[in-house]
Amino acid sequence: MRVKGADVSTAARFHHEALFYRGDDSFIDGTADFVREGLAGGEAVLVALVPEKTALLRDALGNDAAKVPFLDMKEIGGNPARIIPEWQRFVDSSAALGRPARGIGEPVWADRGADEIAECHVHEHLLNTAFDAGPGWRLRCPYDADALSPAVVAEAERSHPLLVVDDLLADSASYLAAGDDASGLLGPLPDHHPEARLLRFDSETLPGVRLTLLVAAQAAGLSSGRTEELILAAHEAATNSIRYGGGDGELRSWHDGTQFVCEIRDRGRITLPLAGRVMPDGEQEGGRGLWMINQLCDLVQLRSSQEGTSVRMYMRRHDRRT
Repeated sequence: MRVKGADVSTAARFHHEALFYRGDDSFIDGTADFVREGLAGGEAVLVALVPEKTALLRDALGNDAAKVPFLDMKEIGGNPARIIPEWQRFVDSSAALGRPARGIGEPVWADRGADEIAECHVHEHLLNTAFDAGPGWRLRCPYDADALSPAVVAEAERSHPLLVVDDLLADSASYLAAGDDASGLLGPLPDHHPEARLLRFDSETLPGVRLTLLVAAQAAGLSSGRTEELILAAHEAATNSIRYGGGDGELRSWHDGTQFVCEIRDRGRITLPLAGRVMPDGEQEGGRGLWMINQLCDLVQLRSSQEGTSVRMYMRRHDRRT
């Protein structure tokens, strides 16, 4: 790997790299040697890709593939808010063994929906916040420059301090350093569906959230199991509104034929950018609600500013993992 203006020396730093590839050969060029280099140096290596890319990389690695654990990114990253905890477990376990670590993770692929891609951008920015304090490790994130839009590629350049293009590793001139502007909490959500139903609630009318969602989700064709999970998540968000968001809130819900969406909005503000992405420990009193919501829903969008907080939860009519 040729290096230009980029420091990738072993140090207590997180090296977050975007690999822009064009075609299968370019993908393999940017990933297989990266894995082999880590294995040769005694590093722990973890790979999280969609199944098609996993098959390509396994074939290219040959016998070395057996030395590397592979995760299905469609399973762990359908909701991008679940990805950071997977990397955190990997980094923590590697550090406990005294081993340097590196990984490959491709959270964005061509058939992702627009809402999912928006949350992937938030995720990529938050990786810098999550691992900025160390220990040092390397994460390479492949992006298909042929299949993805120029806007997606440009956003990757803003969320990754290091870029890999044509086998050249260099600093990103447009990198937006970790901080409030890059947290993802401040950006607006798309407008509500024009037929969204509105329910205002407070502590006395909180049970109406469950009943409203039960009727609407069943009418939208959600299975009983997925309806129960969505109601549990929405009730948790609404309860947080009562406790921390000024004592009341608003529920909006709608469906578009393939998925059911509900949003809880209140007057409170969340200031921790990693809220819901850090697993609560056994003695922690707060922070469990957003974590649970992320585990239950197919996609979660969290936005918070001085104007208030919105938690938008998505549940597909059919689980893509089955």
